[in-house]
Amino acid sequence: MTSYLEDVVDWFLSSSALVNYWNYIFPVLVGLYLAISLYDKHRYGGKKKLRLTSSPGEGSQAAGGSAKLDGIEYVGEFEQADYDPSPALEDKPHVPFVGATVTLAKDPLEAANRFYEIVNDRRSVRRFSRRPVDASIIERCIQAAGTGPSGAHTEPWTFCLVSDSTIKKSIREIIEAEELINYTQRMAKQWVTDLRPIRTNHIKEYLTEAPHLILIFKQTYGYKPDGGKKQHYYNEISTSIATGILLCALQSAGLSSLITTPLNCGPALRTLLERPPNEKLLVLLPVGYASEDCTVPDLQRKSKEEIIVRF
Repeated sequence: MTSYLEDVVDWFLSSSALVNYWNYIFPVLVGLYLAISLYDKHRYGGKKKLRLTSSPGEGSQAAGGSAKLDGIEYVGEFEQADYDPSPALEDKPHVPFVGATVTLAKDPLEAANRFYEIVNDRRSVRRFSRRPVDASIIERCIQAAGTGPSGAHTEPWTFCLVSDSTIKKSIREIIEAEELINYTQRMAKQWVTDLRPIRTNHIKEYLTEAPHLILIFKQTYGYKPDGGKKQHYYNEISTSIATGILLCALQSAGLSSLITTPLNCGPALRTLLERPPNEKLLVLLPVGYASEDCTVPDLQRKSKEEIIVRF
């Protein structure tokens, strides 16, 4: 049997196209290897990546000398060839901090309960009243969002507050045109089915009904005083955290909102608002008061026991 198998292998190798054309295949493989090596060297400066073992900025080389960086898709792209020995953030002295001094109540549990009551009262609203809302209230809420933490304190966000009816109309036209294609062609059938209980479709009346729209852009990179690019680490996560703070601030001010993520609309909306290329649309919020005939699905949130794992 062994002799038979050896004969089969010898026959396969002698007649294989790989062997017959090896003198052509080998140079191609070498060329591909060199091209990939040169690309990696140009992009990463020949430096190995480090694995993040804890929080941002606290990376260390993993056991075994692994060159993989866990979560690099969240950190952002490193351009090692453009390394600057001076940090982008100004080096300032650290000052004492005593902790929270402004709370909802003196008793910590009472304060936590009050905050829970505020945010638990929030619902996503798709029908807005035309009752006006002072823009200064929205701006203060956005200022609160701007207190959010960010990777290396880069504050990688831009909040565009749109109150002009003409611009809101243009935004609606852009989004509804794309959403019609999304719902009928791009989105998977299961996705459209799962949205049915929410009763949402490509028609977005709230974009012109709500008195204000907030378009939140993540800044994928920034600029140094000398005009050079500045890395924005964890720009999407940082901007998402700021958005969460904004939702809480709006709710605390008695305003309703809706998180929307207009698919395939980012470039057109960025152009409409004349935003720079380093900004990418993350979410859009219509903001105002719920209309008198507004309804929401009777949904239940997960219980404490369903979302907490204790150790």
